[in-house]
Amino acid sequence: MKMRVYLDNNSTTPIDPRVKEAIAPYLTDIFGNPSNLHSFGRECAEGIEKAREQVAAFLNAKPAEIFFTSGGTEANNWAIKGVAAALMLKKGRHIITSPIEHASVLGSANYLAEMGWQISYLPVDAYGIVDPEAVRKAITPQTVLVSVMLANNEIGTIEPVREIVRICHEHEVLVHTDAVSAAGKIEIDVQNLGVDLMTISGHKIHAPKGIGVLFIRSGTPIVPLIHGGHHQRGLRAGTENVIGIIGIGKACEILKEEWQQNVARIRQLRDRLEKGILARISDVRLNGHPEKRLPNTSHFSVAYVEGEALLMNLDLEGIAVASGSACSSGEPEPSPTVKAIGVPEIYRNSVVRFSLGEENTEAEIDYAVEVMERVVKRLREISPLKPGG
Repeated sequence: MKMRVYLDNNSTTPIDPRVKEAIAPYLTDIFGNPSNLHSFGRECAEGIEKAREQVAAFLNAKPAEIFFTSGGTEANNWAIKGVAAALMLKKGRHIITSPIEHASVLGSANYLAEMGWQISYLPVDAYGIVDPEAVRKAITPQTVLVSVMLANNEIGTIEPVREIVRICHEHEVLVHTDAVSAAGKIEIDVQNLGVDLMTISGHKIHAPKGIGVLFIRSGTPIVPLIHGGHHQRGLRAGTENVIGIIGIGKACEILKEEWQQNVARIRQLRDRLEKGILARISDVRLNGHPEKRLPNTSHFSVAYVEGEALLMNLDLEGIAVASGSACSSGEPEPSPTVKAIGVPEIYRNSVVRFSLGEENTEAEIDYAVEVMERVVKRLREISPLKPGG
């Protein structure tokens, strides 16, 4: 019997019912502008400050270090461009990052390069891991920031951010990490990691879309990306997205208490998925580090199959997954991550990412394995990519 199975949680997650319940009063009764001093405004302002405390507790930060944004993309842009603008006259115009970062980080780096900045891209190994010693070698007297994600959104590899921070701080260089994909799946503790800036996003942790957080450690030099009013201590102008803020606050409160038990079950399901696919389908490669990887993420390369056809056929069978590659002008183009980790050519035409969530069941995983085997077999029978095809 056909099922509908959602296995694309690294793209977005459903809103937790408890988050929905927390948001509900702010959709109707509590509607004031949080900048106003009257009671309607104060009600919203109090909700925002409670959410700020909830996020801070989840990250082990101070509430004053939590700034709400429109999402992870804005937070990443702000971290990179804001620090760059604050330090370019005092220190220099050099930023270090990696080639497997989210598009918002790479796009910000490209923008600064067009403005005359020097951007260094750290090499990664076959698992997608940045060598901290490569960071040390890349640092110059003009380096103002290193931005390395905590965990890769495609292959799930977890980066040695703590070691990178130690090296950078020895050279008085700031560190930003994009923790959007890591939040809720591994421990997120800004004190333990030591980072100066960190990004998370609401819709990846069962909160609404359109809300993100930038943690800015007290004393970190940064200038606003958005100018206007004096919201959020003058660093991020614009009337706050109260509904989103309440949602991400509640989601962080829930995760602080539940993430470890959720992850233990999700990891078992992921291992069940991987064991099934690798045992039942030939010529499949599992990408990412075998151990230092997000517990919910499986990224496969499938030989002799065209990627778009694989995703479409899985969707027709009710399986929602994602691809790590993009298509341009009808030609498959491997993602920067797939290129950087050196996936062999035979496996580049088709990649598929399964990212599990707390709602998934064993029955769904078994169905996904069964469908994957059936679809790959069918596509290989008609594929011009197969040997002799």
